[in-house]
Amino acid sequence: MFSKMATYLTGELTATSEDYKLLENMNKLTSLKYLEMKDIAINISRNLKDLNQKYAELQPYLDQINAIEEQVAALEQAAYKLDAYSKKLEAKYKKLEKR
Repeated sequence: MFSKMATYLTGELTATSEDYKLLENMNKLTSLKYLEMKDIAINISRNLKDLNQKYAELQPYLDQINAIEEQVAALEQAAYKLDAYSKKLEAKYKKLEKR
């Protein structure tokens, strides 16, 4: 009976020991994955800083583009008004010619 109890306890302790070894291996793998994720996060942060710096360098040019776009829109409106005015003048001139 003592030998069966010893065998049973040995089996239980072996299973528990194997569970702890598995848990230890899982912890090691998790730690490695977190280190990889840390490296990825560092690279993303570095790239984001580079992109922000490049955007800041481009900002004056983007502001110029916006200003030019506004000027083009204003010029386009002026051209439409000038076209409408010239059509009115043409219509008046044609009326005067008919008289």
